[in-house]
Amino acid sequence: MAPEVPVVALRHISKTFGGSKALDDVDLVIAPGEVHGLLGENGSGKSTMIKILNGFHAPDPGGALEVGGRAVALPLVPGQFRDLGLSFVHQDLGLVPELSVLENLRVGELIAQRGAWISWRRERRRALETFARYDLDLDPGAPVSELTATERALLAIVRAVEDIRLAQATHGTEHGLLILDEPTVFLPREGVDRLFRIIREIVASGYASVLFVSHDLDEVCEVTNRVTVLRDGRLQGTVDTAGTSESELVEMIIGRRLESLGLEASELTGHGVDVSVKGLSGGVVHDLEFDIRRGEIVGVTGLMGSGFDDVPYYLFGARSARAGLLTAFGMAFDLTAMTPHRAVSNGFVLLPADRQRDASVPSLPIGENVMLAVLHRYRTPWGLRTRPMRRRAQELLHGFDVRPADPQLSYESLSGGNQQKALLAKWLQTEPRAIFLHEPTQGVDVGARAQIFKMLGEAARGGACVLVASSDNEQLAAICDRVLVLARGRLAAEISGGEVTKERIGEQVYNSVTLRESTTEVAG
Repeated sequence: MAPEVPVVALRHISKTFGGSKALDDVDLVIAPGEVHGLLGENGSGKSTMIKILNGFHAPDPGGALEVGGRAVALPLVPGQFRDLGLSFVHQDLGLVPELSVLENLRVGELIAQRGAWISWRRERRRALETFARYDLDLDPGAPVSELTATERALLAIVRAVEDIRLAQATHGTEHGLLILDEPTVFLPREGVDRLFRIIREIVASGYASVLFVSHDLDEVCEVTNRVTVLRDGRLQGTVDTAGTSESELVEMIIGRRLESLGLEASELTGHGVDVSVKGLSGGVVHDLEFDIRRGEIVGVTGLMGSGFDDVPYYLFGARSARAGLLTAFGMAFDLTAMTPHRAVSNGFVLLPADRQRDASVPSLPIGENVMLAVLHRYRTPWGLRTRPMRRRAQELLHGFDVRPADPQLSYESLSGGNQQKALLAKWLQTEPRAIFLHEPTQGVDVGARAQIFKMLGEAARGGACVLVASSDNEQLAAICDRVLVLARGRLAAEISGGEVTKERIGEQVYNSVTLRESTTEVAG
């Protein structure tokens, strides 16, 4: 499939930081008309390669860049990538929430006009024409802050493609390259499907190829034609996606065969119920009841809008429930009056999906973040005992394989997988009796994902009750003893034992909606 002239070819790219090589003689070649995946664990060099392409990093001498068959001098000048027909969509999307959809869409073009009079009526018409090409129903005048996560992601991608069109019209570039860096991390499955449709339309249109960077192997296998794999800064190979199994990709990524991600059921799961939820209502959730036994990992899932993702927050008191009773370890809690302070005081912990916003203080050092839950253990009338606190933080970072294990580095400098391992270190040191999690491996590479599964399994075997809310059916099948499926806020199905498979969970998620809709029609 690869033609003679690539859209972009990076050859013999190396990058040294201090005494270590982030990239070591790496080639990356993108063909016209393809979606090309870039895979690797956190720290493999993917981000460094992307930053060389956008001019943020200068590579070591000896590397070469060709765009459309023409040699381009390295390093790129910041912003030069636009003239070359390269456009980037990062995980944070780069949108300004306070501005309108139209202003965000046309910001680059409007800035280029440099004070020229703007016909907002014409710009609105052009925006609607643009959205129509991609079958998007967006109001150009709406503030971006009012869009759903899926709409924001699609807006960022359409804007990036329009930038490529502008470069083609202005600088005569023949084929562009759209670089999507973890674009699906915060999207529901329906949003991922819509994004993939647009990706395929972009490639089919002939305007651009796509470089797709993701940790999700299912998504990579679904949407890409070829993939390039990096490990420890070195090229492991470029392969056709269709002819390569996920297990082969995993082996390329981590350098070994990954042991089965499935966890053995805890010996404790046969014991009596330790957590019981009755009559939980809040948001779309209505009259939900379920139990968790000591040592059991229970999953909860459903389609977006079913309410499954709210359940951990109601149990922890992070969101207000309308009704509900939580009985746990011989104590009863009115969930309408539950608070995070009360939850933590009674041995409950929550790991939310948005680690940066809801679970950490990103600007603080890693060590301080890890020790926040146990500061009271180091408090004296004269202040904190900082030396033993730092020593304990160092032990935890090593014990939970957080890389780099430097307590003084800022938390936000860590990769997604290492951020999550640091949060698990923070909470598991308290020996919690109940652990509530929401999308625990979101944005986490395959190696760290296996480590997180192992940590949760060990916590369960130690006697904790674990609840995992996730839209990742493969993850749920790997770690859960039982899975609860919600539809329209109600319990629609329960899967247990050998039935807990990725396929069975997906089947029940969609069957439950069909059955409930049929029931509603009959009742009407």
